[in-house]
Amino acid sequence: MSFSDLPKYDELENRNIFWPGKPGSKDEGLGMLRYLTPAHVAEVVKSEVQTGERVCLNWDMTKLETPGFNRIACQHEIVSIPNHEGIAWDDVWRFNPQAGSQWDGFRHFSTVTPDGRRAWYGGTTSKEITDSESDRIGVGHWAQDGIAARGFLIDYVSYAQQKGLDVNGMSGHAITLEEVQEIAKQCNITIKPGDIFFLRCGFTQTWNSLSPEQKQQYRENTLVQKHAHSGLIQSEAVIRFMWDNHIVAVAGDGVSFEVRPARDHEWNMHKILLAGWGVPIGEMFDLERLAELCKRLNRWTFFVSSAPLNHPRGVASPPNCIAIF
Repeated sequence: MSFSDLPKYDELENRNIFWPGKPGSKDEGLGMLRYLTPAHVAEVVKSEVQTGERVCLNWDMTKLETPGFNRIACQHEIVSIPNHEGIAWDDVWRFNPQAGSQWDGFRHFSTVTPDGRRAWYGGTTSKEITDSESDRIGVGHWAQDGIAARGFLIDYVSYAQQKGLDVNGMSGHAITLEEVQEIAKQCNITIKPGDIFFLRCGFTQTWNSLSPEQKQQYRENTLVQKHAHSGLIQSEAVIRFMWDNHIVAVAGDGVSFEVRPARDHEWNMHKILLAGWGVPIGEMFDLERLAELCKRLNRWTFFVSSAPLNHPRGVASPPNCIAIF
């Protein structure tokens, strides 16, 4: 299995849907991650791990105090083990992965098939997703071997600051493909098949600067569709770029990776990447220390290791992600 086996973008029978895996199979459950073969990962490790410096990309789980869309904030309780108070303690957690750093799994977002049906990656149905006996396209498929790949950082925040532009990750600013390509050229990034595309647009930085009242207002705005998130613009050119470069996953520090409100609903990346192609989307990753390390080392590519939660039916998962240089 190699990237050379894939058709070119213009050769796709349906450019929004590519479902080659057998329904219910491991290949289907992995989506584009199936191309991260042991041989591919070994080559990435050789090329990218040089100094051993590393940085965690999980955002502090306590930071999104008022998550949007009526999602619950992370709840954490420290409790004593029954009959052992004062001797040992346990944790009790309740959290929605969507209220912090997370991979959107293939069960998260759907598309519309040519015959008008609503379906998830591979043609998976809502009935299969809610069936307690079905693990079809659950994140547990990713967890078995983990995600290991080369990553590259497009640091739009630093690029904009160099140009004297204001950066607000909650302004709904649309980052263009031309800007992505210009940043890649400035940073000497050569994109390779199997890469994970990381985009720093400034959401976590902006969020940390808000008052409690502003954070609560954001939550209320999402309930009436008045929110805005900066991110990558939607267009066919962007989708072609993703396919032609064989990007296997994308992740950003924004809430949706792509800009909201959307500029072009036809090229909705959640619909095409998740449901159409099987490309995981990471959101609200903490890219601040990563950007600092990239600047200090003057290199914007690195080895990425991610261990999603090992639950067969999971819709999404914290990434448990580390970048290693």
